Parts: sequence; structure tokens; C-alpha cells
Amino acid sequence: MPEVIFNGPAGRIEGRYHHSRKSNSPIALVLHPHPQFGGTMNNPVTYTLFQGFVNRGFSVLRFNFRGVGRSQGAFDSGIGELSDAASALDWLQAQNADASQCWIAGFSFGAWIAMQVLMRRPEIEGFISVAPPANMYDFTFLAPCPSSGLIVNGSADQVAPAADVQKLVDRLKTQKGIVIEHSTIDGANHFFDQHLEPLAAVSGAYLDKRLAAYAARD
Repeated sequence: MPEVIFNGPAGRIEGRYHHSRKSNSPIALVLHPHPQFGGTMNNPVTYTLFQGFVNRGFSVLRFNFRGVGRSQGAFDSGIGELSDAASALDWLQAQNADASQCWIAGFSFGAWIAMQVLMRRPEIEGFISVAPPANMYDFTFLAPCPSSGLIVNGSADQVAPAADVQKLVDRLKTQKGIVIEHSTIDGANHFFDQHLEPLAAVSGAYLDKRLAAYAARD
């Protein structure tokens, strides 16, 4: 899949992009985990999410946050990374002006950034949030959460414990007008070691359901 370089707020951003050959294809942006703990766009969970969108006909972009890989700049505690994600979405939309839908997905730190992008971009129709670190980062900005989506976590996650993710899910589920689905993968740790296939199955089934509902609406 083609490497792409585009301009971000801190300089060049390195990404991998799959372009669907079908016109009006939906688009998706996938965000990787914490840059200071080895997170890159090639993280296995990030790649699994990326491929799930590719397999369903999306044009999809994943990229390295500033200071990771060949992306210029330095880690900025989430503030700059949010700007990076916004620039990446701008680039993706410019490549796909006729896109039928816009989605965002993220893993861990990337899930936190993805949900902030969601709050700022009303065109985003759906999200997949994997292992959101609700114990480490403040998610109260989701008031209200503007789009329906899926939250997935592992029952054996010691980085973003299941109990904290459940509290986030419970709070979001009280909001009217959106539907938050939640799936806990039994035995999975934070990085879904030996559990990438169940993660792909759960997120893929959710995407299939949402895409079918969208097709029926047309």
C-alpha cells in the first residue's frame, strides 16, 4: 500500500494510504497508540483496524504522529497530535471529495485523540474506539458524544482496566440520539496479543451492520 507524505502543523507527516477504486467510497482515519511507548502506525491493533476498513471498501489512512518514524516534530502531550489528526483528516477528505461516509478509529492514546477529533468534526458518522484509556485521560469532553460507535476492550487489560472502560461506556449510553455498542474480548490484554482475530471479527461485524443500515437508508 502506498506511502504518502503530507504537510502537518509540525512539518511532514508520514502515512500509509489505501484508495478505494469505487466512487463515493466511505473514508476512515485510524490513529495509533502512544508515541512515547512505542506506538506507531504499524502497531498490530492499528493495522488490524486499518485492514478491516480496507476489506469493506473504504479509502483508509493511517499515519505516524509527529516525532514518530519519518513524521517531523516532537511529542506534544496530545495537543499537537490532535492537530496532526485534523490535518490527516483534511488530507484524506481532499483525496475523496465525494466520500459517502466518514469514520474514525483509534487504539489506546489514539482512541483518546480520535474521540476529540469526533467532537470537532460533525461529518464523522461513526467510530471504533479500542482500549480507550479512561483511567489516564479525561473523556468528559464527550458531552454529548455526537456519533454512534463501538468501544472494544480486553478483559485482561491492565493498562486501561475494563472497569474504567465500563464507566465510560455507561456514561455515554445515557445520551439520547446515539447508540454506543460495547464489546469486551475475554482474555485479551491491552495489546490484544493472541486476540487480534477476535478484535477483527468484532469490529468487522459492527462495520458490516452499520454499512448495511446506511445502504438500507439510501
